[in-house]
Amino acid sequence: MKNSKVKSLTKEQLIISIDRLTRFKNTEIKYLRVFREILTGNLIYPKYKKSDLEEMDYKTLKELAEFVINYSLEALGCVFDDDFLINQRLLDYEKSVFCCNSQVEELLKNRINYKGFLQFVDENSPKNLRWLKALSVVSDIEQKRKQDSLRFPVRKVVIAEGATEETLLPEFAKRCGYDFDKEGVYILSAGGKNQVVKLYYKLVESLKLPIFVLLDKDAQENLEEIKPKLRPIDKIHLLECGEFEDLLPLELVKRTLDDELSNISIIEQEMFNAEISRVKILEEVFKNRGMHEFKKVEFAKMVKRNIKSQEDITSEIIEIIDEIRNSESRVMDF
Repeated sequence: MKNSKVKSLTKEQLIISIDRLTRFKNTEIKYLRVFREILTGNLIYPKYKKSDLEEMDYKTLKELAEFVINYSLEALGCVFDDDFLINQRLLDYEKSVFCCNSQVEELLKNRINYKGFLQFVDENSPKNLRWLKALSVVSDIEQKRKQDSLRFPVRKVVIAEGATEETLLPEFAKRCGYDFDKEGVYILSAGGKNQVVKLYYKLVESLKLPIFVLLDKDAQENLEEIKPKLRPIDKIHLLECGEFEDLLPLELVKRTLDDELSNISIIEQEMFNAEISRVKILEEVFKNRGMHEFKKVEFAKMVKRNIKSQEDITSEIIEIIDEIRNSESRVMDF
């Protein structure tokens, strides 16, 4: 590497790169993407085309990216002291979560100066970077996750159809005494019932962790698509009525609208007595108010702000949380 020429990554670029390397993503995909982007943008000589990098063996790719990262860290004053405990623990963790062949393991067997990088991690950093910092000093990382609600190491995955579940399920679970971040539960919003199937198919091929799938009532056909690939460690819950919004207590929905929209009329309240989906009613309320189009993610955030007590959690939501709580969890030493 002595004849190589490098354009140093900035502090911000390094933080972004390490953040992406330690997110909950397929190991091979995230490492190849990050390493190739670094070499494309910051390795001046030798210069490689995108096609060259796609054909390059993983060992060479790793060594080049590692060189650029460490060169950049050194330029920012980060000390290099041959302490690779974090690297080893990341390798062990990724292997405990995803299926990694020998090529992927080669990407993980790097000598990136993570310990030097930690000076850029603070209490405002993403949870995965704060977890990375804990890897350098904590022996019981599971206990550290519970103590600081780090979410990592991830031990269980929940796939839901949309943003409402992704926003509200963790909040409801916390109020039921089951904190997703403390227990290592990672929730993914697929973006629709058909996307749930695609995401499950994708994950089940490489993920070693248990997967809990939450589907709306109208997704029976999608449930049948998933069943042939369902592993003993996985579980599916089909909602008993409509969509997740239909599970929310009516008083919680009305209180949310009342607080967020500065009082709703009697007519608007009476609209909820109609036997149609909660979402259609909400769309009509927002339309009558001359507001922007009703958006589930924004409404879910409104609801989250207005959850006050256990009475704001319906029996089926509690049932779902209990199923997630009691579903198999994968705990491994690393």
